Amino acid sequence: MKPTKKASEMSAKELARYIDQSVLKPEFTQEEIKKYIQEGIDYGCITVCVNPSSVDMAAKMCKGTDTKVCPVCDFPFGTSTTESKVAQAELILSNYADDILELDIVANYGWIRSGMWDEVTADIKAVADVCHKYNVELKVIFETDALTMDEVRKSCECAVAAGADFVKTSTGFLTGIEAHGASYEVIQVMMDAVDGKAKVKGSGCIRTREHFLKLIDMGIDRMGIGYKSTPVVLNVDGAKETKDSY
Repeated sequence: MKPTKKASEMSAKELARYIDQSVLKPEFTQEEIKKYIQEGIDYGCITVCVNPSSVDMAAKMCKGTDTKVCPVCDFPFGTSTTESKVAQAELILSNYADDILELDIVANYGWIRSGMWDEVTADIKAVADVCHKYNVELKVIFETDALTMDEVRKSCECAVAAGADFVKTSTGFLTGIEAHGASYEVIQVMMDAVDGKAKVKGSGCIRTREHFLKLIDMGIDRMGIGYKSTPVVLNVDGAKETKDSY
């Protein structure tokens, strides 16, 4: 959605409401997870994005703050059975729905590349139905660097048909393929494809303030920002660009 003013004119607090701070690295210690969740809260990010094993910690830390929890489901590959995805979503949401704003799930992008559009749609819809039962929105990650632009367009159409609330670019964990993440080109393709019927989240390779601000001016709805890059895009304490996996 196009903002009412230029991103460069927004306060750090306003800009932080575009950010899901990523706290997803599997090697993180409990202390590191706690540290980066707290940073997301302190910056005023709309959510902290965490693995299922960290939802309890995040829910307790975020309670009473302006930051909510965004768990990932079947992350980062999206290759579990639909029944398994549904079961994981149900388990997370039945215990923490009041603390969770959205759930991020990975589409089976091998199915997307195989042209299995009916299966892709049904897989997404099954999880969307669980989310909506708990009044939680669903974001669907397509891993766009592994797809052609035509596959990205068709994936967005599947997500809209399935009732997903957001379409999203990347996990930040794809290997063996050159990473572009939330490039201006792919974000525009996704915006055009959903045509206002779903929101758009960019993630992956958003490491500079310039990139971050331009995506907002384009009309993006949300961005997944790695914990190292959040202070950079918010221009906090002179933070400088650093390579991040998200």
